[in-house]
Amino acid sequence: MTIPVIDFSKLNGEERAKTMAQIANGCEEWGFFQLVNHGIPVDLLERVKMVSSECYKQEREDNFFKNSAPVKLLKELIDKKSGDKLENIDWEDVFLLSDDNEWPLKTPGFKEAMVEYRAEVKKLSEKLMETMDENLGIPKGYIKKAFNGGEEDNAFFGTKVSHYPPCPHTEMVSGLRAHTDAGGVVLLFQDDVVDGLQILKDGEWIDVQPIPNSIVINTGDQIEVLSNGRYKSVWHRVNAKANKTRRSIASFYNPSYNATIEPATQLVKKLENEEVKFGYPKFLFGDYMSVYTEQKFLPKEPRFQAVRTASADKHHATS
Repeated sequence: MTIPVIDFSKLNGEERAKTMAQIANGCEEWGFFQLVNHGIPVDLLERVKMVSSECYKQEREDNFFKNSAPVKLLKELIDKKSGDKLENIDWEDVFLLSDDNEWPLKTPGFKEAMVEYRAEVKKLSEKLMETMDENLGIPKGYIKKAFNGGEEDNAFFGTKVSHYPPCPHTEMVSGLRAHTDAGGVVLLFQDDVVDGLQILKDGEWIDVQPIPNSIVINTGDQIEVLSNGRYKSVWHRVNAKANKTRRSIASFYNPSYNATIEPATQLVKKLENEEVKFGYPKFLFGDYMSVYTEQKFLPKEPRFQAVRTASADKHHATS
């Protein structure tokens, strides 16, 4: 079983209808798919690979193996000889790029390449959200507007640069524990040589196969809510590797913390004038993130219930 691969360039040609159907299938049946010919220049992607790897080697690798919590905790566990597994930490070196945080400065060309890449991948995410609007039968721009909390450009667009270094005891720690993503649309430029990313499909963990210069797409919890469950966020994880470093650059188009998220009105069935929402609540994304931060690696259904309760309590307190 392999993740669907979609030629995004065919969206503008004779095969548009077929390509739209492939995207709909990727969203509805998988929650994960890969785009090739997506419009981001290959020479830019090659630069991003190079500067990301250089940044890790020059600025982060030594510190990971000397001072990081995963390395220290794994060593303690090995010394105990208990046979236990590290449950609450990931074998991952990670930092976030956004418009308002500090970026690594020592690696030549890093900032220039990543600024250019983030602009390209943000454009791709917005184009992709428009295909979701069309496939769902909701107005063009609906998802983007919902995430921005209106017409402004308030949505959060972040990029997580991760490396998963070689791990001496892969049986004792995860590269990244299984979870669903909290936000909207995730666009992942993964390592095209080293595998390790897996999704849960029909009760089975399957590999997301590396394809050079492809962009892996997955939908987060907020797309599940907006689509009223037609598109599901999917459990995924990264396995640690014994002798390889895996690179991963994930960009997130997420709602503003002040954005109100609820099922699109066009997708809510009405029975005798009563709305049936299949259990998805209406909430502020910031409230959802407060719950998610505590429950990221737990089942998502209780998160929806918790945010429903929190929203109801807030409403009662202000009414």
